[in-house]
Amino acid sequence: MSTTLTGPADTGLARGDSPVSVAASSLEAMVDNMIRSGPGRAARAASYRLPRMAAFWLLVAALALMLFASSAPSPLYPVYQQQWHYSSLVSTGVYAINVLALLATLLVAGSLSDHIGRRPVLFAAAVTALAGTLIFAEAQSVAWLFVARGVQGIAAGLSTGAISAALIDLQPPGSRLGVLMSSVAAGAGSASGAMACGLLVTFAPAPTHLVFWLLAAAYLVLIVGVTMMPETAAPDGRALDSLIPKVSVPQSVRSVFRTLLPSIIATWALGGLYLSLGGALMRAQFHLTSPLAGGLVIVALQGASLTAAVATRNWTIDRALGRGPAFLVTGVVIALAGVASHNVWLFLVGSSIAGLGTGPTFTGILRMLTGLTEADRRAEVITATYVAAYLAFSLPAVLAGLCLSRFDLSATAFGYGVIVLALELVAVLSSARHRGALNTLTDAPPCPAPCPGTVAANPRVVAAHA
Repeated sequence: MSTTLTGPADTGLARGDSPVSVAASSLEAMVDNMIRSGPGRAARAASYRLPRMAAFWLLVAALALMLFASSAPSPLYPVYQQQWHYSSLVSTGVYAINVLALLATLLVAGSLSDHIGRRPVLFAAAVTALAGTLIFAEAQSVAWLFVARGVQGIAAGLSTGAISAALIDLQPPGSRLGVLMSSVAAGAGSASGAMACGLLVTFAPAPTHLVFWLLAAAYLVLIVGVTMMPETAAPDGRALDSLIPKVSVPQSVRSVFRTLLPSIIATWALGGLYLSLGGALMRAQFHLTSPLAGGLVIVALQGASLTAAVATRNWTIDRALGRGPAFLVTGVVIALAGVASHNVWLFLVGSSIAGLGTGPTFTGILRMLTGLTEADRRAEVITATYVAAYLAFSLPAVLAGLCLSRFDLSATAFGYGVIVLALELVAVLSSARHRGALNTLTDAPPCPAPCPGTVAANPRVVAAHA
């Protein structure tokens, strides 16, 4: 069981922890020292600790805020492109650097909060996210966008494990609220970020600045809130060892992993296309120049994913892996028909149907893989799955940008969609031979799997609660 620490020693500064622990804790200590200064500092420090459920909902808001900030720039890419006259390839590169930075940070520091405490990592993540937001607010060229997106990715990678784990730590005993709210907050933040930014760009002044200054204010509130959270993980002195990345799949599940890999790629690559080129597609193919249209296309996919995440949380693995891909394939076909016929409503309806399939499909994959894996190897499988997922989320979008040098956006999007369809169909056909393995599984509660395009669940938490 986790130990709740509320005394002055819980920052890790007074216990002889590793240099990593001391460095991460020093940021929080600056704010804590201001709170604790003056007479009766110990009593006052305790009085500033949030109740557990208040801290839980603060973290739900923090997760939504991180994903809100990650998707907010998407409607702005066409605006930046007009301002600074860069290519669509550069635009996809700006998008991809965020995911690659997130993936690298997740591999290195994804479990860091298990070893130095949740609060220091969350504090560092919030400060890093604030820095990325300020860089966006003052961006003067496309180089600033690369830096801002990279810093955002680092912040998301730092916060991923800490938030997911802390939600499980703080949820009511015997509840699955942390698992559910992890998916809900991630999906809601991603969808609302794109739409809110589109609205601000369309109707508010300073379109490339206002949304980021508002986000900066929200991060300042979050930073203060994090310093008042109760700590739920005791430092264990193994922080340095946890920073060594490792990706592998146990022999016992390798065959199933290879079979399901095309579906993982298809599901996440689809989300990558929408977040990187969705706004440009609405402008070029459907002649909708408002940034609001760029937000709408992302909401169509991610909003449907959020709805499916909630509605299908109690589905069996067999149902998730049967119906999820069916929705995904049907939706992509309809969306491609919309692209071919220049019918924006057909495209949006298809996108929504595809979104209904992405959540159950990926959740079913995670639950099948973790159900077939020994308990002490599940974290290994989850990490490998998310590495594949985030690579699929970023690299195909960059390849699509490269294709734009030879083909127009419509042809590129159509070809991309056809490849997604082919991958999903291959996975469905080849996975039929593994369905018998489902009979050996006890249907476990759904893993805390976010919608494609969001952050990954903490591998350690998944292993403990799958």
